[in-house]
Amino acid sequence: MASYAGCGTAGMAPSECPEPLLECLGAHAGAPKGWSARAGARGQGNQLIRWDIVNVNFATGTVSAGGVASSFANDSSKITLTGNGTGPTGSPTGSGTYDVSGFVSFTLAPGTPPVPNDTIGNSKDTRGGLLVAKIHYSDGSAGTLIVSCHLVGTPDSMFEGVTATKGFVDYWNREAPPAPPANANRTTFHVLH
Repeated sequence: MASYAGCGTAGMAPSECPEPLLECLGAHAGAPKGWSARAGARGQGNQLIRWDIVNVNFATGTVSAGGVASSFANDSSKITLTGNGTGPTGSPTGSGTYDVSGFVSFTLAPGTPPVPNDTIGNSKDTRGGLLVAKIHYSDGSAGTLIVSCHLVGTPDSMFEGVTATKGFVDYWNREAPPAPPANANRTTFHVLH
C-alpha cells in the first residue's frame, strides 16, 4: 500500500465516485455509483439521500461538494478519500478508486446545518447521519466505508468524517476536522425530493 499526496504514511488513495448517492428505495444492491436499500428500520420511511465529502468556505458560509477526508489504521497508515473523484494537490505516492457495491445501513441523526449556504442542495434538506456501505477498490480489494455527519445539535457520541476498511486493514481512527477556516474531513447528507 502507498500513501496519497505525499502523506508519508502507508495507505490507500482517493476515490473517484462521481455520483455519491444513497437511494433508500428498495431492498437490493444497485449499481456501483449508487444503490437501493430500505432505510425504514428506524421509521424513516423510503427516502432518497445523497452523501458528500464536502468543502466548507467559512468566510462565505458555504458548503460544496468535492472535499477530502482521511482516517488512520492502528499503525498510523492513512487512507484519504474524496466523494467526487478529486484529491489534494501534490504528487501521489499511491492512488486508486473505489466503487460503492452495496448498502449496509443508514441512520438519520438530529442536527441543523452549520453554515447558511449550500451549493449541493437545499440547506433545509441537510441531515446528520451514519452511513455504512460495502466498497470495492480498483486494486481488487474489498472494504467498507463509514460516512458520519455531525451537525450543530447532533449528539457528541457521533464523529464527523469518514472511516474505511481495505482488505484486513481497518482505518478506524478518523482524522478530525480542523478548526475553521481550515477545511477537510467534513461530510453531509441531503434528502432529495
